[in-house]
Amino acid sequence: MNELPTHEFLAMYMVGVAVCGLVYSLKMYFTSPAMLKQAMKDVGVKLGKIGKTLKEIERKTFHLCGLLVPMIFALLLEAGYSKRFCSGICWYLTISGWTLDVARLNVRFVSDNFPLNPILREKEKTQLSGACYFSLGCTLAITLFPPAVAMTSILFLVLGDMSAAIIGRSFGGDVVVVKLGREGKKSVEGSMAMFITCCALGFTVFSTVHLREYPVFIGAAVATITELYEPFGLNDNLTIPLLSSLALTWGFARVHNCERENLVTGPLMWYNNH
Repeated sequence: MNELPTHEFLAMYMVGVAVCGLVYSLKMYFTSPAMLKQAMKDVGVKLGKIGKTLKEIERKTFHLCGLLVPMIFALLLEAGYSKRFCSGICWYLTISGWTLDVARLNVRFVSDNFPLNPILREKEKTQLSGACYFSLGCTLAITLFPPAVAMTSILFLVLGDMSAAIIGRSFGGDVVVVKLGREGKKSVEGSMAMFITCCALGFTVFSTVHLREYPVFIGAAVATITELYEPFGLNDNLTIPLLSSLALTWGFARVHNCERENLVTGPLMWYNNH
């Protein structure tokens, strides 16, 4: 098997992932805080971490809306729309979102009535929100890279970053006390959760591709390191899709080149040996 994922497969996969995200979100919404706290105690979350973990779950559950991006992209491709058309829609939405967020920072009425105020981080109240960087990162990935690579990189961002945040908040420092990241606030537990999640996503999206383990491992590692250290001081909502897409593309190109070299050198080596 050495075929890239078809548009039909990608559409089915992204819809399945989005439905799982929706079910999880509804479960969180209709579960009382008391039940959530009890559930956290049952799985071993320390008492002092439960409050922050609940807050992080609330934020990251909203971020599952990001799964709509690869799902709609995949469905449009399956329906026969071009990648260029999808990219155009993304740029329109991104520019609109940035305009609204700039207005939030500069117009009092918009700031007071902004619907996402309850889930904004403290630092986002005086600067552009992560949603702006998320939309720009997704748009650039969709514009610059093959559809399967762009969709996978967005899943790395949404689900990989979510697993890092929730596991890091819940269990960070419990097993490994070493702190990571630019400010020493990241945990080994959270980073391992993100890496494993990204690998699982990559292996399943590219299940038909021979030697997929190599590029997926590289892409997952790059996504995890990017989340840890935020290179260039840029928001990881922008850099994770871009850098992991670059890593995946490079990895698949390496696999392709190696396979092509084997096709050429294999018969020559056999001839020389005989």
